[in-house]
Amino acid sequence: MDLRTDAATLNDDLVRLRRDLHRIPELGLQLPRTQEKVLEALDGLPLEISTGKDLTSVTAVLRGQGGDGEVVLLRGDMDALPVTEQTGAEYTSQHEGRMHACGHDLHTAGLVGAARLLSQHRDRLAGDVVFMFQPGEEGWNGAGHMIEEGVLEAAGRPADAAFGIHVMSSGIPNGVFTCRPGPMMAASDGLFVRVVGAGGHGSRPYRALDPVQVACEMVTALQTMVTRRFDVFDPVVVTVGTFHAGTQRNIIPDDARFEATIRSFSKEARKKIAQYAVQLCQETAAAHGLEAEIDYVEEYPVTVNSGQGHEFAAETVREVFGEERFQAMPNPVTGSEDFSRVLDRVPGAFVFLGATFAEDPDNAPYNHSPRAAFDDGVVADAATLLAELAARRLAPR
Repeated sequence: MDLRTDAATLNDDLVRLRRDLHRIPELGLQLPRTQEKVLEALDGLPLEISTGKDLTSVTAVLRGQGGDGEVVLLRGDMDALPVTEQTGAEYTSQHEGRMHACGHDLHTAGLVGAARLLSQHRDRLAGDVVFMFQPGEEGWNGAGHMIEEGVLEAAGRPADAAFGIHVMSSGIPNGVFTCRPGPMMAASDGLFVRVVGAGGHGSRPYRALDPVQVACEMVTALQTMVTRRFDVFDPVVVTVGTFHAGTQRNIIPDDARFEATIRSFSKEARKKIAQYAVQLCQETAAAHGLEAEIDYVEEYPVTVNSGQGHEFAAETVREVFGEERFQAMPNPVTGSEDFSRVLDRVPGAFVFLGATFAEDPDNAPYNHSPRAAFDDGVVADAATLLAELAARRLAPR
């Protein structure tokens, strides 16, 4: 089967679908219009389709000819971001404050393309394919919800391999695929701190317990701790993104609050930073006679490509698209992904695909920017790779 040639005939339909989705971005776990578009695009295919109970997911199962053969899961996320688009595209978002700034519209269209391609060749599959159309990737734990609702066993038996693609608006040349074995993307956790003091007049700080300077000390000490208690070859990143305290410059407030995102690349480092960050904040507060209320929230685990999954994906890219279309990825990225929850349970690989318009990808607006622009000319190749990974894994032996 020549899936790449078949994908070329689908290109116009897939681009049209992607642009339709781009115009109607939806947030979180409830994406009714997006779900409707996906169901329309899958209509008529020989798929067993189910939708989510607590979220607007779509799960489609394609039965091959293998009876109880292996099961391959392919995933595409569907949600957008709370960003006001500034790309100037003719198919720009119709909803101010919402934008497909991370390329999930391309992921969805690519997965629809893979479903169409594999449906045309189901007689060549010695096993089944699960198509996972997922809401709520952007901080809503959509993958976790779909796993709870049974997506990994949707074929009636556990998935044996899982693959996904993520397009990038910068950093990777257009049309180039890249991935790496082992950690691909970081684990993500949240640190939420409220420093509780006693308010007073700004002119008499000795009559109060000032939470602001103590919270500031914590922010600085967290950065120092990372450099002194963690191996530079197993890095941890701590970024304080919000800090709130007070109402007026001459009033010492009762409390100060800050929130941090914490990224790590191993289970060991993740466990240590959870312990050390909480301990540091508690003991800093105590040293000044204050209290600290702390929540440490584990969000997403490390996205880990299995060695076999990575090699299989890299080899497939090289054979289908040519050596020049694959670049080895030297280091993981500090962004996080909830496809990590799938790869935590099922071996496989997550692959990046360059979709930038820029001649110099390093200077293009990055994913999540209101100016992030994605070339949907790569959508047929995304569909091709997903379909090829499933077809090769399920080829009769």
